Amino acid sequence: MTHRQRRFGAGRSVLTFLAALGTLAGAALVGAAPAGAAPEWTQLASGVGYRQFDIYAAAGVTRAHVLRVDLRDPRVRLELLYPGAVAARAPVSRLATAQGALAGVNGDFFNITETQHPGVEATGATVGPAIAEGRELKAAVPNGQRFGPALPPGTGTEDVFGVGTDRRARLDDLALDGSVGTPDGQLPLGGLNQYALPVGSVGAYTSDWGSVSRVRATCGTDTDRAAPCSTDTYEVTVRAGQVVSAADTPGSGPIADGTTVLVGREAGAQQLRKLSVGEAVTVRHRLVAASSWVPYRFALGGYPVLTDGLPLPGLDDTTSAVRTAVGLADGGRRLYLLALDGAPAYRTGLTIAEVADTMRTLGSADAFSLDGGGSTTMAARMPGTTAVTALNHPSGGAERPVPNGIGVFSGS
Repeated sequence: MTHRQRRFGAGRSVLTFLAALGTLAGAALVGAAPAGAAPEWTQLASGVGYRQFDIYAAAGVTRAHVLRVDLRDPRVRLELLYPGAVAARAPVSRLATAQGALAGVNGDFFNITETQHPGVEATGATVGPAIAEGRELKAAVPNGQRFGPALPPGTGTEDVFGVGTDRRARLDDLALDGSVGTPDGQLPLGGLNQYALPVGSVGAYTSDWGSVSRVRATCGTDTDRAAPCSTDTYEVTVRAGQVVSAADTPGSGPIADGTTVLVGREAGAQQLRKLSVGEAVTVRHRLVAASSWVPYRFALGGYPVLTDGLPLPGLDDTTSAVRTAVGLADGGRRLYLLALDGAPAYRTGLTIAEVADTMRTLGSADAFSLDGGGSTTMAARMPGTTAVTALNHPSGGAERPVPNGIGVFSGS
């Protein structure tokens, strides 16, 4: 039994399965091909195809754009699209162009606004963990600090979609394991390059964070994103294994390679105040997978909607919106990337339950929901063109800058 089966329940009855099918039967895929014929795929490169079609869903017709990616082709790979820093954003087409990707979609939900904390800068950093080319960029914020729709029961901010060094895609959890070694002993590490730290914890910020202020990390609580910012904070800068400076308020600006900034709130701040300039400090951190022993080359956050061919229990079947999702087939060797149109004529969208059904209809055994609404973007370099451009119509009329995405790369 896999981790996912234990978590979501492997022994669901046939009655439950049939009930799920009945609930989701409202979404039907209709292609642009003649009646009864499947829509044709446009080959973008070896192992990568694209098509679009209409879906008749509960709220009306929505236009879907799909990339089919075959990881069995050695020339094809997936990587994280991101602008070089955790706390930064750029449009998907620009990210894909900068990294030489053939195509891509937007990724994780993110810290898009801070209207409840006047004077605090929104970081643009993502909710969940992120790994790029095997480099662990960040860990997950507490569940109560996330942005995005309500999570399905049994899921959380540590959920990821990723591709291992074995070139297989998986759904998994990535939890932070870390510590701060001080002259007085070990302190648990509560965060890594996150826009929100657990109450009472210490978080580490590295050069991967970027230049944005770290004040947001001390705002809200584990259960209430809108709660006031902490008034008990402290920051310590560590370089070459020694404390080199300290401050009462989290700072901003780029962090040099080889330097770690430790931010503490409440009990974490009190522990950091015990450190003096010149004292030896070691910081250790890694992301630990719940299900796979294979290291991840690439991973990003979101939440699962389909496992082992079955929709997760409790998926929302009432709220329709523009969505982005990724589906896994053939044991993670084949993928489907889905992005809906956001133009007025097609912006009725899908419910999360309909997303699960659509991904299953495409052939996915597992599926993962990504950020939607104005963030939903699919971009690609179409045959006969030289530029990567958006294929769908984003809701705002133009691509929204996003912190990360899934990039499709091809050697041909």
